[in-house]
Amino acid sequence: METIKKAISTCDKVNEWVGSVVVTSAVFLFIGIIFSNVVLRYVFNTSFVFMAELEWHVFAFIFLMGAGFTLLHDGHVRVDIFYSMMNQKKQAWINLFGVLFFLIPSCYLVLTTSIPWVIDAYKVGEISIDPGGIPARFVIKATVPAGYLLMLIQGLVLLFKSAFVIIGNPIKDIPATKPQD
Repeated sequence: METIKKAISTCDKVNEWVGSVVVTSAVFLFIGIIFSNVVLRYVFNTSFVFMAELEWHVFAFIFLMGAGFTLLHDGHVRVDIFYSMMNQKKQAWINLFGVLFFLIPSCYLVLTTSIPWVIDAYKVGEISIDPGGIPARFVIKATVPAGYLLMLIQGLVLLFKSAFVIIGNPIKDIPATKPQD
């Protein structure tokens, strides 16, 4: 039981750390890039392909790398009409089935298809098709399996936390994830 608690705590900390890095740096970088693009376009009447591509690369990075963090804080979209009126045990059953039948299979599918895709992009030295675009396209492609791996890990944590709630032995010293107010 202690080993499971430590593993759960470690996984939570990893996604918390990744999420805080995304929020504190990538989001501000994204805002700076958008601001720069707007200034370049409307003040200097110019734009750069590199900057436009960088904008959507950072945008993708934020969403992909923040997925596990969002799951940790129960921030993914769900229909809360019935869920919010259920007791903790029923919510745990829904979370358990959701992880088993939706999250794990979808993460498996994305991971098994995206990893070869990233490797191929790296091997061929894939770059942007646009002149002046971002080189090393494999870097942004690598965030797809990385983000899904973080989400899968957090999903497994949710599965274990839910199972412990169902069997009547919730992990007390690891706070249950709740939406942030």
